[in-house]
Amino acid sequence: MHQGDFRTPLYERYRSGFKGAAAKAEAVFGWWDAKYLPLLRGLGPAAAILDLGCGDGRLLAYLAQRGFPNAHGIDVSGEQVAAARQRGVRAEQADAFSWLAQHPAAYDVILAVDVFEHLARDELLRLAPLLRDALRPRGRLLAQTANGAGLFAGQVMYGDLTHLTIFTPESLAQLLRPFGFEQLSFYETGPVPLRLRGKLDVALWQAIKLAANTIRAVQAGKRQAIWTDTFICLAHAP
Repeated sequence: MHQGDFRTPLYERYRSGFKGAAAKAEAVFGWWDAKYLPLLRGLGPAAAILDLGCGDGRLLAYLAQRGFPNAHGIDVSGEQVAAARQRGVRAEQADAFSWLAQHPAAYDVILAVDVFEHLARDELLRLAPLLRDALRPRGRLLAQTANGAGLFAGQVMYGDLTHLTIFTPESLAQLLRPFGFEQLSFYETGPVPLRLRGKLDVALWQAIKLAANTIRAVQAGKRQAIWTDTFICLAHAP
């Protein structure tokens, strides 16, 4: 990203002018236990993990508490990096394209949570091979991004001026597979059955999905598995 990019001044005050102070990291740890931790199964404490677009460092703090001390992050927002460092995690202000190009075969895992939607299509086509090359053989890319097939896709896409591209699982596969990524799996975000409220939310969500799929089947003769605002993709480097 260069100084003339319209996103640059927005990212410079991304935390103070848009995101605001985030909730305590521990508030989302249970959700990450259900959604992310199973996708990291089999990795040891020495696994080299990069959190691309690490924001305020909450995910890095989570990884450290779950036995992954060799994780660090980069973000283009100086405000976000400063907040991450206040959490005691390793974070640097850096451009993703330059960083990845300078770290070939360096990582066992690259996390890109709520990153891809901030990039234009030409940038994504530049980024995909850099992600592949920065991963070690059979390394994992764990991405979460806005779901163009979600029930409220417009609110997600247009809720942030820096959002440029929205995906479905099919279009994300269209991006990743030509660059050698294999064994792509896709998962909903959405509620998890933690405590009574979470169990009720899961049951309600299943009913909502059933209704949505009924409407889609009548309208287009199709059904889909993922209706949440965002979805998770796990892909493996060759």
